[in-house]
Amino acid sequence: MSYAYYNPNPCGRSVSDCAVRALSKALGQSWEETYTGLALEGFIQGDLPNADNVWGPYLRKHGFVRHLIPDDGLGAYTVADFARENPHGIFILSMPGHHVVTVVDGQYFDSWNSGNAVPSYYWTKER
Repeated sequence: MSYAYYNPNPCGRSVSDCAVRALSKALGQSWEETYTGLALEGFIQGDLPNADNVWGPYLRKHGFVRHLIPDDGLGAYTVADFARENPHGIFILSMPGHHVVTVVDGQYFDSWNSGNAVPSYYWTKER
């Protein structure tokens, strides 16, 4: 599959809330519910809702586990590559530079086509 536009931000913005957008898709929550949960977690952690050390524990509380993407030495392994190789399941991918995107059953969801971005790790819900 491929890219699908997804932006649940109630004001239509797509800047600085990628973790909120990605997690809302992965968790089946509204943008508002996800933002509120991340804001509370951020308060506990003393950081912003979009910080890795905030949304990671939030995902862990929802049953997700983090995995590193190994360097295969063949070049850039992209979001599109990951989506193509993972046709089943829900995944949240993190890219250096703090971008976050969700892959569901081989399709990646974002407010822009981030298929060429290179993830460093991902979260998935263990069955």
